[in-house]
Amino acid sequence: MSRRLVLVALLVTALYLSSIADGYPCSSTEGLPLVRNISELTQNSYGRPGLSHMTIAGSLLHGMKEVEVWLQTFASGSHTPIHRHSCEEVFVVIKGSGTLYLASNSYSKYPGNPQEFPIFSNSTFHIPVNDAHQIWNTNKEEDLQFLVIVSRPPVKVFIYDDWHMPHTAAKLKFPYYWDEECYLMPPTKDEL
Repeated sequence: MSRRLVLVALLVTALYLSSIADGYPCSSTEGLPLVRNISELTQNSYGRPGLSHMTIAGSLLHGMKEVEVWLQTFASGSHTPIHRHSCEEVFVVIKGSGTLYLASNSYSKYPGNPQEFPIFSNSTFHIPVNDAHQIWNTNKEEDLQFLVIVSRPPVKVFIYDDWHMPHTAAKLKFPYYWDEECYLMPPTKDEL
C-alpha cells in the first residue's frame, strides 16, 4: 500500500473516531468515577481461549502515563505466549496456582532453558526487563487470577515460538491485543 494511501486511511480513521469520541471508551479518566466496581468493568478474551483480561487503569484507555494495571484470569491449562518486553512487570496472585517460566538470558542470542517457579495464591513476583517468560495455569481445578502492574505503557511485546528462537527472530506485537482498539486514537493531551 502506498504511503499516501496509508496516511489517508489514518486520517479518515482519526476523523471517524473523533466524531464518536463522546461514546468511545478510549480517552482519559475524565468523566470516570474515582471509585469503580471491578465487577462492572469490561472483560475480554481477545480471541485467546481461557483468558479473561480487564484493563483496570491503562495508558491508552485511561490516559495513564507511567503504569498500567490489569486483572487477568487464566482457565486451567491456559497460558501466556513465551514473550518479553522492555518494561518492568509485577504480578500479585489473587487465586489459584500455576508455573512461571523465566529465562534470564536477555544477553544471549536466545532465551534458552527457562527456570520454573511455582506461583500460588497470595504470592507475588516480578519480571525483569527483557527477560523472556511464560505463565501457565497448571492447576486442573481452579482458575489462576492475578493483578499485573506494568511500567512504561503501552507495552510492546516480542513473542517467541519456543525457548530456543533467537531474540532477533521474535515477533513484535504492537499494539498488544487490548490496546488495538485505542491505539489509533489521537492523544488527548500532552504531558505539559
